[in-house]
Order: sequence, then structure tokens, then C-alpha cells
Amino acid sequence: MPEAASVVKGFEPLLQAAARLQTMAVLAQAQQVEFARLKELTGSSDSVMSKHLAALADAGFIKLKKAAADGRQRTWAHATRAGRKAFRDHVAALQSILAGSQGAEP
Repeated sequence: MPEAASVVKGFEPLLQAAARLQTMAVLAQAQQVEFARLKELTGSSDSVMSKHLAALADAGFIKLKKAAADGRQRTWAHATRAGRKAFRDHVAALQSILAGSQGAEP
């Protein structure tokens, strides 16, 4: 019977969804990004992007700010310090997983 897989330090299950990982990758490099741009970059619909942003905000990884711009209400997101750390740790965990798979037999 195979051994249960061990948890890799820093692996963040919330960031398994591709759109959340992409969103955090963008926000880790920018001060803030507008909702429409994140939606465009991830290829998500309005409702899906809203749900991903809400999940990230609930975890404390991002903060959302609504403000009027060009006569319309806009939503802006930025990564928190905790969110940036979680993203860095998650990327390091993925790199560790990949490094461990190097040379593994197919």
C-alpha cells in the first residue's frame, strides 16, 4: 500500500486554481491591478473572477478597493504582505516538488 503523500512546506491549496495562481503572480509584481485587467489576463468571466478575488480576500492574501474612474465604479486589487509571502512560499514549494520529480522513473 503506498505511503500517504507528505505535505510540502509552503504549499498553499488555495492557490491551486490556475486563475488564483495567475492573479497572485500578477499582484505580487504590481502595486495594484484593476479587475478588468485581471479578468483579461486569466481569461475568466466576471462571476468567476469575482469568486476568485473574494476567496483570496477572505484568506487575507489581497485587499480590494472600489473607486470611481472614468465615470464608472472600478474594483482594484493589491496583494497584502501575507499574500506575497504565501505566493513566494507556494512557488518555492512547487519548485521543490518539481526538483524532487527530476530523475524519477516514468
